[in-house]
Amino acid sequence: MTTYPEPGGRPGGATYRNPVLNADWSDPDVVRVGDDFYLTASSFGRVPGLPLLHSRNLVDWTLVGHALERLEPEETFAAPRHDCGVWAPSIRHHDDRFWIFWGDPDQGVFQVNAPAIRGPWTRPHLVKEGRGLIDPCPLWDDETGEAYLVHAWAKSRSGVKNRLTGHRMHPDGTSLLDEGKVIVDADRVPGWFTLEGPKLYRHDGWFWIFAPAGGVETGWQGAFRSRDFFGPYEERIVLEQKHTDVNGPHQGGWVRTAAGEDWFLHFQQRGAYGRVVHLQPVRWDEEGWPVLGDDGAPVTEHRRPDLPAQPPAAPATDDDFPGGRHGRQWQWTANPQDGWATQHSGDGLRLTCVRTADAHDLRRLPNVLTQRLPGLPSAAEVGLRLDSEEPGARAGLAVLGDAFSWIGLGRGADGTVHLVHRFAEGVADRERDAGHPRLAPDGRARLRIEIGAGARCRFLADTGDGFRPSGPVFAATPWRWVGALLGLFALAPEGQSPAGAATFTRFRITAL
Repeated sequence: MTTYPEPGGRPGGATYRNPVLNADWSDPDVVRVGDDFYLTASSFGRVPGLPLLHSRNLVDWTLVGHALERLEPEETFAAPRHDCGVWAPSIRHHDDRFWIFWGDPDQGVFQVNAPAIRGPWTRPHLVKEGRGLIDPCPLWDDETGEAYLVHAWAKSRSGVKNRLTGHRMHPDGTSLLDEGKVIVDADRVPGWFTLEGPKLYRHDGWFWIFAPAGGVETGWQGAFRSRDFFGPYEERIVLEQKHTDVNGPHQGGWVRTAAGEDWFLHFQQRGAYGRVVHLQPVRWDEEGWPVLGDDGAPVTEHRRPDLPAQPPAAPATDDDFPGGRHGRQWQWTANPQDGWATQHSGDGLRLTCVRTADAHDLRRLPNVLTQRLPGLPSAAEVGLRLDSEEPGARAGLAVLGDAFSWIGLGRGADGTVHLVHRFAEGVADRERDAGHPRLAPDGRARLRIEIGAGARCRFLADTGDGFRPSGPVFAATPWRWVGALLGLFALAPEGQSPAGAATFTRFRITAL
């Protein structure tokens, strides 16, 4: 694991610095259970999905697992669908179980639940079918015993946006009890547009909906309240950029500590880095409205929550692949198939060179093992040995987004192994050379990508004579909703017989 001096702030210090999660943990939601805090985030088309993070101080987080083993229907996600799948989940704890609801914009509202954060989690259950249903959030009202659900709409699928629909829900969380009613129509709120991401709460005799509007890069965080779930609601902007450099402070979850402190975790859109997570203090004004951050502006540095000390921590990145197994920080770009990775007695990730007609375009491959691009200047480094004898087989380390670039090893028609550096622009349908190939005499290399300011990436490799740069700087790009990814892959041209494998060793991310 790489631990940076930021975002966690000064170890043992009285303050923290934002962002507390400096990578693409998109659309975060949070819940407290006892003295523990749990966070989940969007995972879109990557597998496993629904990451589960744990903290005891709201600043230092570790990745403890995933709630979704495979995306369903499985055949739909057999190929990459980078911006589809799991959108904006909500996590809750009710009746001694954890619950996560999310919207798949092409299918509807799903939920999974489990008796403990590490599972076992149920298979996805479709609560409400329909296209364009996104960002659902449940509420079990302890005062009345009623259960509710609110969700937003994706115009790209439904033709509808800027409104929130509410339902009564069966207390067992499996079905809805009515056809639903628009409870907030932001077309009727002057200046508001693209209202989405609702989080539903009960507090101080009110139903509260925390929901952002205005778009992820330029918008604001709103709060709505009503004495009745179905409205009418009054609204207020409770967090916006103001004088800060935190654009579009947007979409997250409110949580109260056991001592009664209130905090809000939300994201900031940072281009290729994706949606990084900030922590804001919350106070309540004399009219009973929440005030987030510093009088409604995001804080850069703030007093830590009044919670027990916790050692500095961050989600794991490094991996020695013991026994051929990869850590939980890695996700495939689609539902995996048996045989893509082979377990063995030593260290190192042994990836099969999967035969494919799409060898010219990493964006189309389901067998790319990815993790998030770090939000601070960093270097990603991994060892690679190409074991395949198949002409055209290749393997490497990639930066993957709407455009991509990779450096690795390829087997030539004459049997020699070359260092290869290739890329494709966002508008291109196939890759081309980014650097001049050179021989890798023993079929091994140490690969390195240095990620500088603005996600500008410099590619280097050591084939036995020290690290040497290859090609020009590559500016990483996001997908539409997903930040750029680091990826490991192995592939071969179409054919019938097995094409061998490639072995990756000692993956490291270090601060620059």
